[in-house]
Amino acid sequence: MNFKIAIIGTGNVSWHLASAFEDAGHEITEIYGRDIDKAELWTERVYQGEATDSLDFTDSQAEIFVLAVSDSAISDIADQIILPEDSILVHTSGSVPLEVLGYSSAAYTGIFYPLQTFTKGKEIDFHQVPILLESDDSDTLRKLKKLARSISPLQYVVKSKDRQALHIAAVFASNFTNHMVRIAEELMNRQGLDFEMLKPLIIESMTKTLELGAKRAQTGPAKREDMDTLENHHRFLAFNENIAEIYRVVSQDIIDSN
Repeated sequence: MNFKIAIIGTGNVSWHLASAFEDAGHEITEIYGRDIDKAELWTERVYQGEATDSLDFTDSQAEIFVLAVSDSAISDIADQIILPEDSILVHTSGSVPLEVLGYSSAAYTGIFYPLQTFTKGKEIDFHQVPILLESDDSDTLRKLKKLARSISPLQYVVKSKDRQALHIAAVFASNFTNHMVRIAEELMNRQGLDFEMLKPLIIESMTKTLELGAKRAQTGPAKREDMDTLENHHRFLAFNENIAEIYRVVSQDIIDSN
């Protein structure tokens, strides 16, 4: 079963989903953006589909409307959007509950959350992306499963409260990990050292973590409770109080987890 889909939003998630849906044989009918010029740029990425800056979709042929906008904008857009009869409205957020769509004009609502980090211009293999689904309506959930299955073999039905916990875990595993690497890069640059030297360590660390589990893979001075080294490192980081405090808090948590 192929669907006609309207994409609401012109961010990173919509950029990737629009192509993934079309590659799977679905039709993109419209792409909405507050900035019509940006929406028109998005339509160049798909085979067809009109750009629009209007939230009145009364005459749209789409069956599923995918709300791929920032978390803070979901509620406002859901309240303003005008949808055809019997349409399905879903959002793609990991942390916003299903109930925020309850006051929209949609006949049916759901969640279609791709659990991955997205950056415009960086292609994603959706066959490796888990799709988290939720709906209070069984027929809607069945359709969302079919839509998800068309782009990824990995689908999971997850309730909002559990999806929030998963999203927080994802922030630790992805966003915070990336930030730690950014700090490492900053430290290397400060000393005039080549960040390339750290890349084999980063790759091996993440590979080992995924193979052995994070607890077994943990190494370093905090794991060994090497207090002399920890104190020396903390003194070195005195030039930046925030980084020094991150180092102290994370090290202490590793020690407490031993």
